[in-house]
Amino acid sequence: MQPLEVVDRPRPPVGSAAALPARAGIGLKPQHFREVLATRPELGFFEVHAENYMVDGGPMHHYLERIRAQHPLSLHGVGLSLGAEAAPDEAHLDRLADLIARYEPASFSEHLAWSTHGELYLGDLLPVAYDGPTLARVCRHVDRVQERLGLRLLLENPSTYVEFERSTMSEAAFLREVLRRTGCGLLLDVTNAHVSCTNHGRDVQAYLRELPLDAVGEVHLAGYAHDADAAGDPLLIDDHGSAVADIVWGLYAGVVERLGTVPTLIERDHDVPALPALLAEAARAEALMALRAGPRRCGVVGGGA
Repeated sequence: MQPLEVVDRPRPPVGSAAALPARAGIGLKPQHFREVLATRPELGFFEVHAENYMVDGGPMHHYLERIRAQHPLSLHGVGLSLGAEAAPDEAHLDRLADLIARYEPASFSEHLAWSTHGELYLGDLLPVAYDGPTLARVCRHVDRVQERLGLRLLLENPSTYVEFERSTMSEAAFLREVLRRTGCGLLLDVTNAHVSCTNHGRDVQAYLRELPLDAVGEVHLAGYAHDADAAGDPLLIDDHGSAVADIVWGLYAGVVERLGTVPTLIERDHDVPALPALLAEAARAEALMALRAGPRRCGVVGGGA
């Protein structure tokens, strides 16, 4: 393994991206717009995918503007392709900057993944190699995003199904080093941790212990699908198409015991149920925080990993 270059940068300006309530939220879906406005559910926040709002007007903005006036907002990106060879697209960054100025989200996050190659967009979040060159490239890209947007990005741990033989460090060590070099925060997707560790035969509790949980700014919980690989071994697919599994709730309870209360999102992107079903899952997250969390400590989260 190559020695890691020691690079310490000052933490980027946080701006508005430090104020997500330490409560549960849900992903905001168009089929729920009118009901949300009519009922004003008691939630910590809503989250939307940034790329769905990269137009000047239309019905999506019509509703989001009104919902944003009532609730805090988290903005979640899926298109920056931070792990790609090329730097983040400047036109895409400009559109993101416009969205952030328009809605003043309390958080902005993206994935440790890549989805572009040259002019080709692959429509998926693909894994990166955990080695020195990739580390340097991801750090450059995170630095550029934070510089352009003027806020602290939260970087999400991925769900993966294959690994690179050339990797020279663990995923958790890679994430820890990206956070140290760039000053970005961590979006801890507990479901992704379970999915990836199951797929690669690793201990998820050991993985969580290795992560820099003191940098967590938001947690994601979602459902997954069961499959099998060519050898017949279990293969989990992060599809956001079902309720959060009991095993993930158990992992989340352990995270909350370590962190205290933390902004927690229920993700559902496929087979989206009626709004009350999502609100019930959010209520379960808040109940777990009330039952299992120690007192909230300063900043984004307290306690070290």
